[in-house]
Amino acid sequence: MKFLIVGLGNIGDEYAHTRHNIGFDVADALVKKHNASFAPDRYADYSLVNFKGKQLHIIKPSTYMNLSGKAVRYWMEKLKIDANNIFILVDDLAIPFGKIRIREKGSDAGHNGLKSINELLLTQNYPRLRFGIGNNFLKGRQVEFVLGKWDDDEQKLLPELIKHSIDSIESFAQIGLERTMNFYNIK
Repeated sequence: MKFLIVGLGNIGDEYAHTRHNIGFDVADALVKKHNASFAPDRYADYSLVNFKGKQLHIIKPSTYMNLSGKAVRYWMEKLKIDANNIFILVDDLAIPFGKIRIREKGSDAGHNGLKSINELLLTQNYPRLRFGIGNNFLKGRQVEFVLGKWDDDEQKLLPELIKHSIDSIESFAQIGLERTMNFYNIK
């Protein structure tokens, strides 16, 4: 059984470890946990992790956030992976920092990465982990907030939240989406 795990983010040092790149950070931590590494490939950095008899094909699109769907569609077709076996890791302003929400489908909720994926896959029906980044910004400062670095208090909590996210990815591959949602949406 194989899965496509997609960490959304933007390439480039100026975006590294920002709120908008939490998908990249979770993907990096997952790959590191399994002593694997990423290599540049078509439309993405790619890694393969074998986990309890499952293949986790992990990508970080190099297309920039707004064109993430191009990378997702390419890798789904190349690996012959169904939309039910992909898992998108994405930041979410509407969810308070410290919470994650796993869903089997849904709208893009104004997120350009999800919008691109929805448009190119012609569906909203694919699993995703929405990592709450909160909305603690002044009116008109959303872009600055999303592309900003985590504050000191958030930095202290990030390792545990990333670990929780990795646990949910492994759970998804091992026991399926429904049971994973029951276990991991409660934090």
